[in-house]
Amino acid sequence: MSAVVPAAPAASRPVRSPFREFLRRFRRERQAIAAGVFLLALVLMAVFAPLLAPYAPAQPDYMHILEGPSAAHWAGTDAYGRDIFSRIIWGSRISLSVGFLSVTLGGIIGVVLGLISGFYGGWLDSLIMRVCDVLFAFPGILLAIGVIAILGPGIYNVIYAVAVFSVPVFARLVRGSTLALKQAVYVDAARAIGVRDRLIMLRHLLPGTMPSVIVYFSMRVGTAILTAASLSFIGLGAQPPSPEWGAMLADGRSYIGIASQVTLFPGLAIFVTVLAFNMLGDGLRDALDPKLRKL
Repeated sequence: MSAVVPAAPAASRPVRSPFREFLRRFRRERQAIAAGVFLLALVLMAVFAPLLAPYAPAQPDYMHILEGPSAAHWAGTDAYGRDIFSRIIWGSRISLSVGFLSVTLGGIIGVVLGLISGFYGGWLDSLIMRVCDVLFAFPGILLAIGVIAILGPGIYNVIYAVAVFSVPVFARLVRGSTLALKQAVYVDAARAIGVRDRLIMLRHLLPGTMPSVIVYFSMRVGTAILTAASLSFIGLGAQPPSPEWGAMLADGRSYIGIASQVTLFPGLAIFVTVLAFNMLGDGLRDALDPKLRKL
């Protein structure tokens, strides 16, 4: 009589942590990885601008006015003989700082308001959402112009202006996630054992809203850079001789017919940077929530 050999247990699949699962999915997003590498290089270029820029950003050279790209000036010179390539490098500091600081400020305020609105509901939810509706009624650039008109032109006021029209979007985004998450069993359990509302929002609800916040943050930085450049272009943002990219476009628009490099290279810097942030945001969205690919 032959002995019965027990079947070998099926090999269980290793359980990946959420972070490892995110990395596995994100590695498939080649365009997003390329955009992330470019943005990392751009950040490093901004940090080490004094070492990388061949000339000072405001250094005039009246012997080489409106010259095209050459070995001495890779992107040419402007109407004052200033090296455009050096000004773009220094301008990356301003544009990235405005983008990150304004979206961070608006995101923090929006996340707090969204958590409070979604968690408590009632009249507080209605009040916060009606204020957001009022802000949504204005196009972003017009709202920013209105804030600048009150505060006055300047790069710091641009940060506040861009932050203002970022708040309602983050608030709506977090409120929607909070409304879904607060119905979860673990939230009811936390309430049942007497956990304070503040701890429930910070420990249980906030982490669940972060994937959508991170995705929108990455995309919003590009929009903030574009808005800041637009405000500088019309004279409400960075003021001359600041090497901010929008201000460089404004300075060179009078010479676009005879020296196109004055506007070409700053415009390319804005275009490529905003495109990279949008591509990175798309990749993060697909990696954090693969279900969105089917939409």
